[in-house]
Amino acid sequence: MVVVDNRTEVREFLTTRRAKLTPDQAGVPLYGQRRRVPGLRREEVAQLAGLSTDYYTRLEKGNLRGASDGVLEAIARALQLDDAERAHLFDLARAARDGAREPRRRARAAQVRPSIQHMLDAMTTAVATVCNGRLDLVAVNPLGQAVFASVLDAPERPANMARFCFLDPRAEEFYPDWKAIADATVALLRTEAGRDPYNRALTDLVGELATRSEAFRTRWASHDVRLHLTGAKHFRHPVVGDLSLVFNTMALPADPGLTLAAYTAEPGSATEEKLALLASWTATDLPAQHDAPAEKA
Repeated sequence: MVVVDNRTEVREFLTTRRAKLTPDQAGVPLYGQRRRVPGLRREEVAQLAGLSTDYYTRLEKGNLRGASDGVLEAIARALQLDDAERAHLFDLARAARDGAREPRRRARAAQVRPSIQHMLDAMTTAVATVCNGRLDLVAVNPLGQAVFASVLDAPERPANMARFCFLDPRAEEFYPDWKAIADATVALLRTEAGRDPYNRALTDLVGELATRSEAFRTRWASHDVRLHLTGAKHFRHPVVGDLSLVFNTMALPADPGLTLAAYTAEPGSATEEKLALLASWTATDLPAQHDAPAEKA
C-alpha cells in the first residue's frame, strides 16, 4: 500500500523538510562541527521552534494528535515551510486528531451541475476545465475538448491528468516541459492526500501509478506539496503545434472538491491565433460530449 498511515506521513514529511533546510539557511551556527547530513538536526529544529528536543522528536515520529496550532505554527516557521507545506502540515495534524476513526471510503465520481457546464460552454476563447482533487478531468468546454483531446480519448474513465502524465507515452510530447509537469502533478496529489487521507479513489490512483511508474514513485517519496492557483503552461498540440497559456484556478464553493481552471493566451500572440483556429473547428467538427470526461455514478 503506497498511501500509508498518518504517523508515517507525518514522520516522512517532517524528515524531508528538515533535510532540505541547511544550517546556513536556518541561521544555525556550526562552530566548526562536522556533519553527516546537510540538513538540520532534530535538536536544531526544536531550538528554532522553541520546543524541547524530546517533544519535537515525538512529533516528528508521527504523533501530531496533541499538537496545538501554536506548536504547528512554530514548526512551520522553524522549517521555513511555504504556504502549501504549512497547509499540508495542518492537514496532517487534523487527520491525526479526528481522522483515525473515519473509515476508508470509495468516493463517487464527481459530476458537474448543468449550470457549471453552461458556464464552461460560454467561455469560447479560453480553455476551461473542471477537475477534482485526484485530477480527474470532470468537465471541459468545447475548446478544452480540442486542446486536451489526447487526455480525453484514453480508454480509462474518468479521464485523469495524472494517469495521462505518467502512463501515456504521448504525454512527453504533449508537455514540452514534462519533468516540471510531472513534479507539479505529484505535488498536487500529495497535497490532496493530506487534505483527504481517507479518499479511496485517490488511494487507488496513487497505488496504480506507483505500481506502474518509477518516475511517479520517485516523486511521491519526496513528499513535496504545492498550491495550484496560477501560472503558465506549455503544450504541444498534435495539430496546431506549440501553445503557451496562462492559467488561473478557483474552487467551486457550491461543489466541494471541484476546481475550475481557465487557460488563456496573450492577446495578439500566435497561441491566440491557434486557439481561434481550434475554436472554429470545434464549432463544426466536435460533437458535444459533456458527460465523456467523468465516470457515471
